[in-house]
Formats: sequence, structure tokens, C-alpha cells
Amino acid sequence: MSTTTTTQFKHVSYLWDEAKAAEMAGDEVALLIYRSNLLGADLRLTNYGGGNTSCKAMATDPLTGNEVEVMWVKGSGGDIGTLKRSGLAALYVDRLRSLKNIYRGIEQEDEMVELFNHCIYDLASKAPSIDTPLHGFLPFKHIDHLHPDAAIAIAAAKDGKQITQELFGGTIGWVEWQKPGFDLGLQLKQCLNENPGIRGIMLGSHGLFTWGDTAYESYINTLEVIERCAQYIQDNIGKKAPVFGGVRIQSLPKEERLKKAAALAPVLRGFCSSQTRMIGHFTDDERVLEFTNSNDLDRLAPLGTSCPDHFLRTKISPLVLNLTPEESLDDVAALKAKLAPQFEEYRQMYTDYYNTCKHPNSPAIRDANPVVLLYPGVGMFTFAKDKQTARVAGEFYINAINVMKGAEAISEYTSLPRQEAFNIEYWLLEEAKLQRMPKPKSLSGRIALITGSAGGIGKAIAKKFVEEGACVILNDINQERLDGALAEFQKAYGKDVVASTLLNVTDNSTIESAFEATALAFGGVDIVVNNAGISISKSIAEHSIEEWDRLYDILVKGQFLVSKAGTAIMRKQAIGGDIINIVSKNSVVAGPNNAGYGSAKAAQAHMSRLLAAELGGDKIRVNVVNPDAVIADSNIWAGGWAEGRAKAYGITVAELPAYYAKRTLLNEVILPEDIANACYAFVSGLLNKGTGNVLNVDGGVAMAFHR
Repeated sequence: MSTTTTTQFKHVSYLWDEAKAAEMAGDEVALLIYRSNLLGADLRLTNYGGGNTSCKAMATDPLTGNEVEVMWVKGSGGDIGTLKRSGLAALYVDRLRSLKNIYRGIEQEDEMVELFNHCIYDLASKAPSIDTPLHGFLPFKHIDHLHPDAAIAIAAAKDGKQITQELFGGTIGWVEWQKPGFDLGLQLKQCLNENPGIRGIMLGSHGLFTWGDTAYESYINTLEVIERCAQYIQDNIGKKAPVFGGVRIQSLPKEERLKKAAALAPVLRGFCSSQTRMIGHFTDDERVLEFTNSNDLDRLAPLGTSCPDHFLRTKISPLVLNLTPEESLDDVAALKAKLAPQFEEYRQMYTDYYNTCKHPNSPAIRDANPVVLLYPGVGMFTFAKDKQTARVAGEFYINAINVMKGAEAISEYTSLPRQEAFNIEYWLLEEAKLQRMPKPKSLSGRIALITGSAGGIGKAIAKKFVEEGACVILNDINQERLDGALAEFQKAYGKDVVASTLLNVTDNSTIESAFEATALAFGGVDIVVNNAGISISKSIAEHSIEEWDRLYDILVKGQFLVSKAGTAIMRKQAIGGDIINIVSKNSVVAGPNNAGYGSAKAAQAHMSRLLAAELGGDKIRVNVVNPDAVIADSNIWAGGWAEGRAKAYGITVAELPAYYAKRTLLNEVILPEDIANACYAFVSGLLNKGTGNVLNVDGGVAMAFHR
């Protein structure tokens, strides 16, 4: 099979590798996965998690030994860009099509979903999605259903059907908007029957179906149709009228936009977290700014999105913030007073939408807060239960902006009617999918900044928090060490849950920059762990003034500055928080050669008590973990500390671990993970009514008992 093409693509990426595809010859499922991954790699073809693909091929029936036709189709959930065999559902084609015989009509079409299970060929396959019959009732061997912005722009245009007819000369069919399901599958087949020979079908307000007899034919057909849609839109941009009615305001310079966003994000996060603690995402993408800065923003934004895939992730409509780009955000009380009515108005709008559109059996109203918030001249914030969902919501709203831009260029944009939108959002099948999702982890929705987290105790705390569901900002004074830790975390946990920033706890400017980076990455902060430190063990005669100042600058002043900056963000959010200070057994135990370090640790401990007393009214808990002798992977043992302690105790450095373990009541070696577990105990929710506490993690040192 030749896979050469003379089509020149400008708006989509042609990625087909004939040699790679030849290795899969005869394996239609492998070619389906290959084609799917190529399509999913280009976000101009479909958004993350959007659309589905399928193939039909002969296979041996395990019960009869006969050859039967089987359809492999992307299962429920997942993303075609990363699709694997395990993400496919496999069904007997004849059984799936025979469901027409017992179909009772559109009012009962949801009951057909459970019947898909009677059609399963591969018992280990993924659960079939609601789009399964849309593929099953079409006769083609390979089918692509995608949500390309360019096609949806035509599908969402006021006269999209006519444009489709004229643009493709009748070779692309049209099916009016209808919620995905069994009936829509029947309508696709009817459209094909009435228009034999067509190469695809446009779904009103929704997306595109294209196909071919081979994986390559389907791939190239899909690319050609989307390329033509995109070129048509490109040719008409700005012809009828300026884009989005022209520019109304100018964007702030990049650096000023980021400063504004960092200052505002925690305030917005506080409002959006009134029901559930949310994680934020910010973008000042040029496509966002073109929309938010336009004359048509106030007309188009309230309309909401058209494609249900966009709508499910971005909510019925965004909240356009009534703030000017130049407006000062310094007075937090005044800012909150200005924003509060805007959030109340949005929540009331959403409640009215629910009450107007709900059915007797509709699920209870969900969180009425906005997901997408637009700040003209600055950018877009999105808030959701985790970082990936917030980021993807932002990506989907950019898709929606692209659709509005294209539809307005060629005609007039039309959104999904409110009742249809509600029927999708509160669809009982969608609700069932939500109920099947895993229970959130204990730190889901929480954001943690741990100082000195590129190694040792700090890294162990960061790992524990990420594993329990938190988003974490890694930081260190050493860029190389920080880069290594970031790469390690991203490989282990993914890119959405971790970010990094340089932070020197003795330099207030880097502290402020670090918290700005945290606000931009995740929307704010909930947990601050003051862990960064050094240790110097010398007698008073040998202890220099410079060493004394360095100890107090890093341990005491550093804890003060980081806590001060973290408190300011937590107060902006007004949803409480935690400060945990990693102090030491030495804060209460007097030992030899320890005047500088021990007294600095005592200052840290008492500052913790003072802050606990001061911040209780803000629901900010301040607690202390007192480690001792954490030798493994700890920076504290560098710089002569181990030698100093060994000298003080009259032993060798090699004997220190055993010496420390033997002097404890439990005879235990203390590891970084033990300190991480103690920190987790304070923030896990089990101790959320405690503040000003000290938790010793030292194996049991009687002299360190608090009396």
C-alpha cells in the first residue's frame, strides 16, 4: 500500500511514517493505535482526551472457532495521543448492531449502555464509551471521531450546515446537534444511507467523523478534511470584521502580567475554594489575550462553549473579572470586597441555571464556583480539583476561543443551548462516571512549599506529600541539585504535580519570587515547611562571629521570612493552612560545642509557639517536628558537623550512626522518611484541630521530653 500524498498541509501535521506502519502490516489493531497516537499528538486535530477512533477486523471467536467481525474502539476515558491496546474496547459487530432490535427510543437510550456488555469480545477490554454505537453502525473499517477547532468552528456557526455543503461540495454530511448516544449512532447511519459516497459527517456544534478502508486512508482523509476547514477559516479571518470586533484594551507587558497574576491567584483560589479546595492554573497565551482584550468579549463569553467535550471541563460559562489591567491589587481587603459580589453573581447564575434546567432525577447541584476566570489584559485562570484538570480546562477554553474566532469569521457563533448543556453536565451516565472515580487522596487540593527540598529531609517530605496527593514546589539554593530533583520527581510523578524555583531563605527577594512562582504554578500555598538549614558544631572559643550570623540568618531569620511570606498568601486565600518548622532535639537539650546551633534551634522553636498564638484566628496551624541524628542523605552532615559531633562525644565519624541509635530509648536509626511521616501526620487532617505542638522524632531521647 502506497502512503505517499501530494497534499501540502499547513494547518495540521502529517506524521505518518511508512516504514514504521509497514512493520504493523496485517495487524489492524496496531495500526489503529499508531494512527490514534499520531492524531492525538497534534492538538489542532483534537484536544486532550477528546474524540475516539476505531477499526473493524476479523478475529477468531473463542467459543465457536469461527471468524467474526470485531470492532476495537477507544474505551471510556483515556486519550488517543497515549492510547494503548489496554485502552480499547473490543465488541462483536453483529451483536452491537443487533441492539437496534430492542432499542425502545431516545427517551430510554441510556439503558443501551449496559447492554454493550453483552457485545464484548475481549473480556479484558476497557469499558465501552457512549460513542461506541457511533462507530458500530457505520460500515467503514477505520473511523476517526475528532474535535478539531477548525471543524467545530464550522459546526458551531449559525449557518454551518450550508457552509459545510458548499465547502465540500456535498461530500461531507451533516447531522444536527444531539447528545452522544445510541440514537446519534443511528442518525449517522441514516445520514450515510441518504448520502452514499460521502467522506465524512459534521456533527452540529460537536465535531467531525471521517473514515477509510485502511488506517492510512482514514488518517489522510481526516487530515485533508480538517486542513480544508482550517484554510477556509484562515482565508476569512478579518474579512467580514476585525477579529472579535477589534481591540478594546492593550495587554500589560509580560513581566507585569505575571506579577498581577501571582498577586491575584491566591485571592481567586480562596473564592473558588469555598466548597472544595482547588488547584489553579494560569496562562497568558496570546490567543487568550486576543479574546479577553476584544470588544466582543462581553457578548461572546456569556454564551459558553458549543462542543460538549469543551463544556464538560470549562463549565457553562467563564467569569469575566471586572478588573482593569492597571488596577492596583495591593489592598487585599478592598480587592476582596470588589470581587465578592462578582463571585456571588456567578454562583447565583449557576444555581438558577441548575434550577431552571434540572429534571426530577437529576443529580444534586455541584460546586457553583467558576472554573474559568478571565482577566482582560492579563490572562486566564482555571481552577479544578487537581492541577491536570485545571490545566486541561485552560487548554479546552483556548479550544473554545479558537472555535468562537473561526465561527465569527465565517458566520456567527452559536453556543450549546442551556438545556442541552445541562443535559450533558448532569447526565446520569456522566454522574455514574464521576462516582466511579477513585476517592481523593488526603492531600488532594493542597499545595506545599518545602524549603531545601532538593535533597535530604526536604526531598523526603516533598515525596511523601506528592504521594498523598499534594502539589509541591521544590526549591533549593543550588540550581544543579534542584534540576536533578525536579527531573526525578517529574519522572516519578508527572509534570503536573511538581514545579521548582530557586530559593535562598536569607534573601527576601528570592523568597517573594518563590511564592510568586508557587502562585503562578498552582494558585497559592497551603503548607509551608521550614526545613532548610545548616549545622555548625564548635566550642564557644572556636565559634566565629561569621558562623554565628550564618546560623541565625538561615535558621531563624530564614524561618521568619519564609513564614511571613507564606502567611501573606494564606491570608489572601482565607482557607487556613499549615506551617511546619523542622527544628531539632537540640532546641531543648543542652550539649557540648553547640552554643550557636542549639540556641538558633531554640529560637526557631519559640518563634513557632509565637506564630501559633498569632495565626490561630486565620486557621493557620503552626507545629514543630524535632528530629535528631538524621544521617542518611542529609546535607546537615556536610561542612564539618559530623566531625564536630564525633569530637564532642570522643568517637569517630564512622561510629556516629550506632552511637546515636544506642543512646535512644527505642534504639532506632532515624531516616528522612521518618521526618516526612511526622510532617504528614500534622497535615493529613487527623490533627487539624491542633496547633503549637511539638512532635519528637528522635528514637526517644529522654532529655528532649517536653515537660
